[in-house]
Amino acid sequence: MIKLDCPLILASGSARRRELLSLIAPDFTIEVSDVDESCTGTPDEMVLTLSERKAEAVAAIHNNAVVLGADTLVYGSEVLGKPHTVEHAIEMLKALSGKWHDVFTGVTLIDTRTNRKLKHCERTRVHFRELDPCEIEAYALSGEPLDKAGAYAIQGAGDAFIDRIEGSYSNVVGLPLSALTGMFKALENEE
Repeated sequence: MIKLDCPLILASGSARRRELLSLIAPDFTIEVSDVDESCTGTPDEMVLTLSERKAEAVAAIHNNAVVLGADTLVYGSEVLGKPHTVEHAIEMLKALSGKWHDVFTGVTLIDTRTNRKLKHCERTRVHFRELDPCEIEAYALSGEPLDKAGAYAIQGAGDAFIDRIEGSYSNVVGLPLSALTGMFKALENEE
């Protein structure tokens, strides 16, 4: 468990990130940052930029806290964001069927007492088995994929589509816990 001598603030409204962070840091608050999420670059550059923007927006109004910002994206042959319709979810799932894709999460920690900033990008490779059109449609109609990057939730029914994973499971959910624990320890060692 992570114990800091100042408040920890999660700059995200994601329920999945909140659940994951609670596994390693029992005491934190949430402040959703309202930042521009438009960004260009490679997937790793994009998630690092957005995680830093989120953390900086919240850190700017605190002087005695550690702020955590994170951003996750799914990359197949292109960036796959959150589908806004059932049809869009079906299209994304068809594109992932029978193929490998990558999940990138950028994490930024800012200690507002020292202005120290740590950044990390985690990449996990995920392979979908060949999906039947009927199961794609049924899953899309369930509503689960509509607020998930890549149109699936590994921690939900979408796990049934995955036959291989290389890397951090928690990264695919939205927060790479092993890497994050190391970042917290590095921050503590600098105090």
